Amino acid sequence: MGFIDAVKNVFAGSRDKEGLERQEENIRRAFKNRCTHFKALLSANKRALYAMSSLEEAMRGERLFGMSFVRARCTTITANVFNMVRYLNALSDNGYPVLFERITEIGQRISEITAPKTEFSLGPLVLALDKVDYSLAHETGAKMASLGDLRQRIGVTIPQGFVVTASGYRRFIQANDLQEEINRRIQITDLGKLDAVFALSSSLQQLIMSSPFPDDLTDEIMAHYRVLAEQNPGLRLAVRSSAIGEDALGASYAGQYRSELNIAEESLLDTIKEVIASKYDVTAMSYRTNRGIPDDEVPMCVGCLKMVEAEAGGVVYSLDPTGSHDHAVVCAVPGLPKAVVDGSADLDVFHVARSLPHTISKREIARKTFRIESAPEEGTVKVPLTPEQADLPCLNDAQAIELAVIALGFEVFYGKPQDVEWAIDREGDIIILQSRALPDGVGRLHSLPLPEGATLLLEGGVCASPGAGVGPVFHIRRNADMLRVSAGAVLVVEHAYARWAPVLSRASAIVSEHGGTAGHLASVAREYGIPAIFGLSNAAATLQEDDLVTIDADSTRVLQGRVEELLVARKKNGADFSGSPVHNLLTQAVKHIVPLNLIDPESPEFAPEHCRTLHDITRFCHEKSVEEMFRMDALEDSLFADRYGKQLKYKGSKLQYFVVNMENGFCEDVRDKYIELHQICCPPMHALWQGMLAIPWAGPTGTTAKGFLSLVAESAGNRELEITSASTRMVRNYFLVDRDYCNLQASFGYHFCTVEAQAGEATQENYINFHFKGGAANMARRLMRINAMADVLIENGFIVDVKEDALSARAEELEASDALELLLVLGYLLIHTRQMDAAMHGEDSRVAFADGLRKGIANVLATGVAGNTD
Repeated sequence: MGFIDAVKNVFAGSRDKEGLERQEENIRRAFKNRCTHFKALLSANKRALYAMSSLEEAMRGERLFGMSFVRARCTTITANVFNMVRYLNALSDNGYPVLFERITEIGQRISEITAPKTEFSLGPLVLALDKVDYSLAHETGAKMASLGDLRQRIGVTIPQGFVVTASGYRRFIQANDLQEEINRRIQITDLGKLDAVFALSSSLQQLIMSSPFPDDLTDEIMAHYRVLAEQNPGLRLAVRSSAIGEDALGASYAGQYRSELNIAEESLLDTIKEVIASKYDVTAMSYRTNRGIPDDEVPMCVGCLKMVEAEAGGVVYSLDPTGSHDHAVVCAVPGLPKAVVDGSADLDVFHVARSLPHTISKREIARKTFRIESAPEEGTVKVPLTPEQADLPCLNDAQAIELAVIALGFEVFYGKPQDVEWAIDREGDIIILQSRALPDGVGRLHSLPLPEGATLLLEGGVCASPGAGVGPVFHIRRNADMLRVSAGAVLVVEHAYARWAPVLSRASAIVSEHGGTAGHLASVAREYGIPAIFGLSNAAATLQEDDLVTIDADSTRVLQGRVEELLVARKKNGADFSGSPVHNLLTQAVKHIVPLNLIDPESPEFAPEHCRTLHDITRFCHEKSVEEMFRMDALEDSLFADRYGKQLKYKGSKLQYFVVNMENGFCEDVRDKYIELHQICCPPMHALWQGMLAIPWAGPTGTTAKGFLSLVAESAGNRELEITSASTRMVRNYFLVDRDYCNLQASFGYHFCTVEAQAGEATQENYINFHFKGGAANMARRLMRINAMADVLIENGFIVDVKEDALSARAEELEASDALELLLVLGYLLIHTRQMDAAMHGEDSRVAFADGLRKGIANVLATGVAGNTD
């Protein structure tokens, strides 16, 4: 039985004592159900709006997030809005069934945008590299597809090998039912906390390593290995990542995944699994989060390539990523190119003119102490060099020119500057190991002269990533140090290892004693826009922990303190989600969630069929739930009024305030139709009321008859509008109270407002919501009042949103004492903003109004929160 029906039955039924008691019990039960539905609706509204605000924050790039965050928030919002629709229909005897249709349609649109793209046709599990070109990038990843493409279409030499495809990866994941568990673990982890990411990384890698390959995948891998082994006795393999999206423009994944060298047959399957598990290395997960790349859209393909017995190896850039655009840059080390890209060695660097590639324009040779070679048992080893070997370049000029010509040819072929990894074998042949596009916008900024008065601490090394940054020095010597990196720090390391990449998004700059422009860490620093100087000797000894320094990477120098003149060249740090896959998906989803189109409840457009977003539905449900809850006008003479709804009596006056007890809001069983404050056990209501009464309202200040419409002028001078008057002109105002909860619906001088507050022992559940709308003056004056109020509320810790003449403010997770103080503030604002829109006649009056509010609030807060105001 509905609440209204229960009350009507009182008058239709028996008036004997037993019948009245039975009907009263029906009313009590029905009213309790209404209160339960109303509070549940408000709670769902709070959770939905909180989740919406987190999506808006994510859209601004103020936090790191992944696809799991987007899906979780969208699910949270949709579920809570659905509950609001359900509770509103319970309150209204199914008065708004169209809302179910609207939320179903909107939810479906959101789901289509955010749902994992899991429908793939299963292709070949393994492919021979000589069968691969770029048309198969969706199966082999860009790294392996590019290699196959270069061989087939240009004719360059690449290693023999095969690729475990995206289909092979999915077969492995599906055979072990891994994806759902991986998604669950990611979803419950705060990816913005590095210690949590370390723990997640360990658990996910263990999960993958403990899962077996299905028999069909194992058979395919070993069959391809045997074909290769027949052609190459004593075959050893380099097992390399080639994830979908790796080496994509703007997202190189440089050094984020694992590569293993010198792998024999008996270790092959476990090594492939290790490379797959490296998808969940801390560096890789942090990189995907920073670049806004969905985890479940990155299948891990694995390339298995014949090892190259390298005399020299390295990287060639067709365009200098940190210097002049007139040159290609060849970076080389003796032996395998691993030492170039992992930042463990200094380099020979050759600069080759792009316009005249037969001419060497510059060559830098740094002393080296070792070369990296493959070793059958250890994988790779460091072999010491003699002093004579260390002083000689590992390439001759002709080889450097040939490498530059190859890179320039790749640039023409792909239409983008290229980063090419290469090796030269013992026969002197150049073998291409990888080619990927350089990010857009690479290139060094113009160096600036040393500003007058600046103190130079260090100079030298190479510019690994251009720009300038400032911050306190922080030394990283081991992985555990990464957990303590604070935002804006200048990182100082000995070697430019790729494993430091997860903390680059927090840094303002990075300095390394070793490493060069070709390393993985340098690539990631350039993508993030983090200024970097590598190869800077004595950096660790010279730069002391916590000292404030400015890094001028373009001029490869470190200056003492903050040098403002250089910081104009600084690039934006941290995650840049704009244009990333996750950001694009979020942008599409938010269109169906956040915009608020239903603003004016008096408009004919304020109807279920006009709800176009989930925010529209929350607004409609909240507004209509209040109407349903306070349909009390016809019930004043019923048993309901005798027991649950009371008119407020203050100092002998009967006010146009009605108090509805949800359950435990009254201190005693009040049988009279009137109630006094000392009979109400609701601290939030008492705090709000005290703020309303603290300072008498004297009407709008600074106003003249010229500034008012006649109605406003008449109202402003009418003392009937005083809060303690039993006004005949004021619209009824309602308090809904419980022990720790208060909801006020009120109209004051041509504006309507709502205050909803919870102030109990559980801090995480406490909150205040405040809504304010309307006025009698023109829109320009109403906006001046609203904006002044917004400034004051923000200063007092509220999160504020203003749309036209409607203001919404909220504060969350408050200590009870803090919540009560803020209710004092709101109580004061409720009274002292009445009709002030009519008094706004320019910026001076707005400023004066805001200052007056600040002074009044200071006086109110100085009085403290009284437990009772009777």
